[in-house]
Amino acid sequence: MKETRHIALLSVAASLITLALKFGAYFFTDSVSLFSDAAESLVNLTASLAAFGALTLASQPPDDTHAYGHDKAEYFSAGLEGGLVLVAAISIMYMAVTRFLHPVPLSDLWIGMPLALAAAGVNYGIAVVMLRAAQTHDSITLEADARHLLTDVWTTAGVLAGLLMVALAPPGWEILDPLLAAAVGLHIVGTGVGLMRRSWQGLMDASLPIPERGEIQAAILGELPREASFHDLRTRKSGSRRFIEFHLLVPGAWSVDEAHGLCDRIEAAIGARLAKTSVTIHVEPAESDTLEL
Repeated sequence: MKETRHIALLSVAASLITLALKFGAYFFTDSVSLFSDAAESLVNLTASLAAFGALTLASQPPDDTHAYGHDKAEYFSAGLEGGLVLVAAISIMYMAVTRFLHPVPLSDLWIGMPLALAAAGVNYGIAVVMLRAAQTHDSITLEADARHLLTDVWTTAGVLAGLLMVALAPPGWEILDPLLAAAVGLHIVGTGVGLMRRSWQGLMDASLPIPERGEIQAAILGELPREASFHDLRTRKSGSRRFIEFHLLVPGAWSVDEAHGLCDRIEAAIGARLAKTSVTIHVEPAESDTLEL
């Protein structure tokens, strides 16, 4: 978990660098599309700080008031980032409409565009590092931050492509600038909604994805002897930790030691397929389940 916090701090540093570069590009050019790109970087900085705070809290061990740990703090960070993205999108589109109604000539594009391009390069490099760390540590917070940075990269690329057309075209093409800004705003709305949806699903204890549930069932079936069975499988995820519960039916003549040994083997098999799992098994005599049916 310490490594994830270091990666989050790296994201904060990258956000500060790109913020300076992009606002510098905006002040040189007075381009509303570059301003929209810079505004998204301001959101990136806030989100990176929130991510660091969430990962710090999530790393705390279980205590008397949080027996299952603090992993769900990551979902709050992802939800906050999604909300900030939506706020940025609304602000960008408002400014785009204003500039569309009251056009302003652009200047010094050949100074501003290289600055924005350098910022995109920083964001891309950090996003790749964060995605790898997110996959390694199964962190939704790092993944959300990384995908937000990648969105920022493609946003910058689109803005620069449009501004290049403005720079090379005859006068009158400045109207493309607010249109690009509006397109940027609409594009990042989707990112914000997606992050908030994933955060909501985590807070509502949504089941693990179907492929992971298939891995769990395969692990259980691989250890079950012919006379045993299972049912009522339930799963959820809290941050990077997976919680798995099910009922295990064994012959009533089995000893406690035999049933416990089977539970240990099943837990080990599930852990070998999926990382960071907490398995709860309720053992029942198979005969009582048959009587209930």
